[in-house]
This record gives sequence, C-alpha cells and structure tokens, in this order.
Amino acid sequence: MASSRTLYCYSLIIISVLFTLSEATDFLVGGKINAWEIPSSPSDSLNGWAEENRFQIGDSLVWKFDGAKDSVMQVSRDDYLSCNTSNPIAAHKGGDVTVKLEKSGPFYFINGTKGHCGNGQKLIVAVLSKGRRHSYGISPAPSIEFEGPTISPTSGASGLVVLRSGFLGALIVFLVGMVL
Repeated sequence: MASSRTLYCYSLIIISVLFTLSEATDFLVGGKINAWEIPSSPSDSLNGWAEENRFQIGDSLVWKFDGAKDSVMQVSRDDYLSCNTSNPIAAHKGGDVTVKLEKSGPFYFINGTKGHCGNGQKLIVAVLSKGRRHSYGISPAPSIEFEGPTISPTSGASGLVVLRSGFLGALIVFLVGMVL
C-alpha cells in the first residue's frame, strides 16, 4: 500500500510540473479596458506597454474596445510602417478580440479605422520562444531585428495577467505535501 501511495504522489508531482511548464498568459492590451485608442502623445504609445512585458508562444493578447469605432488588424512590418489596411494578415472587429501568439518574433497590429494608425494607434509585440520569460540577470535579453519596442532584461507585470494552469499546479503540489 505504501508503494502505490508513493507512486500516486509522484504521479501528482509530475502532472503538476507539466501543468506549470505549460502556463500561458492572457495580456489585456495596455493593461486596461479601452486602452486601444489614439495615444495623447508618442510617449503614451502602447509600444511602451509592450516593452514592459514578456510575451511567449502560447500567450494571448486581449483587446477590449468600442467595436463601433475601432478594429484590430494584424499586418506585416511594411504595412505597419505605412499604416496600410488593404492587406491584413487578420482583421478583427466587435470590441472583444483575443489573438493567440503562436510563434516567436514580432507581431504587428494597427487600427483599421481611417486615420487612427497614422495618429499612433498601433502596436508591436515581440514574442519570445518557450522558456525565455525570465532572464534572471544571467544573460542579456534576446535581440530581435525589427523596428519597434526593445525588450528589456526585466519583466514588468503591469495590466491584467491571467495564469491559466499555475494555480492548478500549485494546488496539486500543496495536496501532495499534505498527503506526505
């Protein structure tokens, strides 16, 4: 009986580790509802918010905005720089938009409403590969060649951040500790 109990405990530990390693985060763009708007100044650009966060493959960006006057378009680098809305990779309307970040590298977003992108309503997000969320001061942050925000070596957790499976992993570890 003791060996089956031990096997059960080890199984729970392994499962909790796997859940913890597969954490994904939902980031509310700009850290607040209705942040998707023309910035009042260049220093209020959403790219500043993006520079303060670390994005990994599997994370999601969540926009909450007035769907009657705004939209979110994922575009190429060239279309981002020129505010070209005629050839989006993806276009989203409706005010509640979630985009899953499924690969590493830069993602470019603009508002499709005429004049909004040209007035600064756009965003670049740099997505790191799995396992690179924290740098721990050992090595510099990775360098990604593109025009936009830089990636700082430390991570700020501003805004709404929802961890989906970390709580479950912590709960399982706690329960295993109680059993032992």
